[in-house]
Amino acid sequence: MNNRRVLSLLVDNTAGVLSRIAGLFSRRGYNIDSLTVGETADQRYSRMTVVVNGDDQILDQITKQLAKLVDVVDIKPLSEKESVSRELILVKVRADAENRQAIIAVADIFRAKIVDVGIDSLIIELTGNQSKLDAFIELLSGYEILELARTGITGLSRGAEDVRYL
Repeated sequence: MNNRRVLSLLVDNTAGVLSRIAGLFSRRGYNIDSLTVGETADQRYSRMTVVVNGDDQILDQITKQLAKLVDVVDIKPLSEKESVSRELILVKVRADAENRQAIIAVADIFRAKIVDVGIDSLIIELTGNQSKLDAFIELLSGYEILELARTGITGLSRGAEDVRYL
């Protein structure tokens, strides 16, 4: 049975870390469904959020292999109940005078922001969980989506109990 696991990795902010982690996955034939990386408040470290699918044995093996990497300082699985995760999308939609207001109405329902307006298009920004973003895209499917960019999931565990201070 395939399960989805979201892993929050605290890693050294050095050249080649992303390559070494991605290499671990590719060497073992595992796919990364989503990957986000960014510097933390401490410039020596980056936070990586990796989403992977597999059975429990494969997911446990991935976690153990990641823990062996020298660059990986900490690993936390992010469960839905004990964490907050978000994703950002930018969607460019063809919007002429005829359908512009209808598209803006859909964006308003989802509390999305119109971040660019052109003569024949709109760019909409939306942040939320994956199901919210998927529902938004589904509602826009009746219009011509010209381009779409998704960041992938990023997240943090709730509370201050398991924060790793370095």
